[in-house]
Amino acid sequence: MELYEYDFSEFSNSDLDENGRYGYKYLDNYWQEENRHPFFIKVDDKLAGFVLVNKHTYLSDDANAIAEFFILKKYRRGGIGSNAAKQIFDMFPGKWEVTQTNQNKDAQKFWNKVVNEYTNGNYKEVVLDNEKWKGPVLTFDN
Repeated sequence: MELYEYDFSEFSNSDLDENGRYGYKYLDNYWQEENRHPFFIKVDDKLAGFVLVNKHTYLSDDANAIAEFFILKKYRRGGIGSNAAKQIFDMFPGKWEVTQTNQNKDAQKFWNKVVNEYTNGNYKEVVLDNEKWKGPVLTFDN
């Protein structure tokens, strides 16, 4: 999670705390709350990333959301993230929202490609600019 927070600090403008950590205040909740689901991504039994799924969405009350998604740089651009995302989508049938921040153009390219492939182009993109979210939200129903 710290590696993810480090990568994302480029967009979030986050700083380290007094202990040299970014911290993620909701992490423990993923093992304690019913509608939060943590997943590790492994390659050859080695940790390669993670996905956090929840129901905290911006456009629909009953959709699933990719809250956080991270692949170690070593494993990027080889299809691992795409495969992991599609497996996660398959695990939770129904409505989905996948958000990206305005500044993270690489994430926007990745998620547009993955969701387009997964849905055969049957998705919508809404760009929000309000107090809750600023950036694209991809929506689809699987």
